Amino acid sequence: MAAKPAYRSAFKSRRCLVPADGFHEWQKVGARKQPYRITMKDDGLFAFAGLWERWERNEIIESFTIIVTEANELMKPIHDRMPVILDPADYGAWLNAKTPAANAQALLCPYASEAMRAYPISTRVNNPRNDDAGVIEAG
Repeated sequence: MAAKPAYRSAFKSRRCLVPADGFHEWQKVGARKQPYRITMKDDGLFAFAGLWERWERNEIIESFTIIVTEANELMKPIHDRMPVILDPADYGAWLNAKTPAANAQALLCPYASEAMRAYPISTRVNNPRNDDAGVIEAG
């Protein structure tokens, strides 16, 4: 990640945390895709490793990206990759621009699957008009 030209500068000095209480991934099942919600077993908040950027194109645009890594054992049956979830003990090192790139890169590994859970949810999640809590209920 640190060596890719598109991310090199942000990786050095613009690392961020992206808070979440879950994320979605789709498992291919025959001709269709089954959505899953992935959370911590304790339903607690967590943070993805991210990078942010600020650039100008007739106006100032600020954006961010979430870094992905290979899937852990929980995620492998669903998808071959997953977002990098950082251990809270590593937040400071990730955010500190003085942390050497090699040390920051070492944090970009799959999160412990034992702390996570995944469950199928309704395909209603595929339509942005369905903006209600029901889209994340087990289905």
